[in-house]
Amino acid sequence: MNIFKKIRKASILFFFSLTVAFGYANSFSDTAGNVQGNPIDTNEEIRDYISHHLQDSHDFTLFTNGKTGKHVGFPLPVIIFDEGFKFFMSSKFHHGTAVAESGGSYYKIYHGKIYKTNAQGDLTLDAHEHPTNKRPLDLSITKSVLGMLLVGLIMILLFSSLAKGYKKNAVPTGLSGILEPLVLYVRDEIAAPNIGPKYRKYMGFLLTVFFFIWISNLLGLTPLGFNITGQIAVTVCLALFTFIIVQFSGNKEYWKHIFWMPGVPVPMKIILMPIEILGMLTKPFSLLIRLFANITAGHFVVMSLIALTITMKAAFGPIAATGTSLILSLFITVIELLVAFLQAFIFTMLSALFIGMAVEEHH
Repeated sequence: MNIFKKIRKASILFFFSLTVAFGYANSFSDTAGNVQGNPIDTNEEIRDYISHHLQDSHDFTLFTNGKTGKHVGFPLPVIIFDEGFKFFMSSKFHHGTAVAESGGSYYKIYHGKIYKTNAQGDLTLDAHEHPTNKRPLDLSITKSVLGMLLVGLIMILLFSSLAKGYKKNAVPTGLSGILEPLVLYVRDEIAAPNIGPKYRKYMGFLLTVFFFIWISNLLGLTPLGFNITGQIAVTVCLALFTFIIVQFSGNKEYWKHIFWMPGVPVPMKIILMPIEILGMLTKPFSLLIRLFANITAGHFVVMSLIALTITMKAAFGPIAATGTSLILSLFITVIELLVAFLQAFIFTMLSALFIGMAVEEHH
């Protein structure tokens, strides 16, 4: 029975990885803004497409027909503040090829950002090819925002199920039986050892961060194309929450070690003060960069390996190029499954460590 269970788990993992690989491979038939509908087949077009895939989007596009250039997906709500709130659907932009009109004003998307323009969609570019047009405050429901809402809904359903399971039975079963070990792992291996006796106060935050990052990372490995934790704005917000909690939880010993280090001569205290303040600010920076860089690099590597089917086709033939690309991408995808959990663990563990340093009592 144990052998069959192992075979079943391996099969599930293989077919999941295969689905991801084919999902990415299928996406390279997209036009990525090529209005002629030509397939992507040059190194420059591949690099542009990968960069385009890693960015956020105002549309939810599942795939694009490489022959007709028709996008298959659905528009998302655009919410901007420009002398009042403006509401319309992103379909008005026609995937960045048209000018959207709302309330007598005209707007255009350029490299994923919305700029105010005229009816003809004219943009004034500076020497670095950056538009100088006014940018309204963009509060739109983008693809990443939709992904975060989906992750939040999944978490509510999962933990509601776990709570109901405890009411009915002391021993959780089914999906609750999978969640309980993870919750206990965060409590016993991350929160309690790093924070100490006061860990219960921060369990809600640590569990939320852990499962949000983990589920977001897993969702980013599906062919849906979400890249939530690969957006620098998301990792900044997560790190900012940790920073705020650490500072508001800090006791007098914590602040004394920053501004007036005990047990050292006065000249050293003056020298150490700016260093400690800098260290206080670099901790959240290390959190946000580590998560952002690892997730972005993982997506970039997987898509680059998938692109080998195109770049190696002329030299080695379509069968050899496709086989090599598929094997390498499956291997990296399996590693990405581990990285998805590892990055959630590292972010949560370091957050708990920083909180523990702030609440630690003097001995």
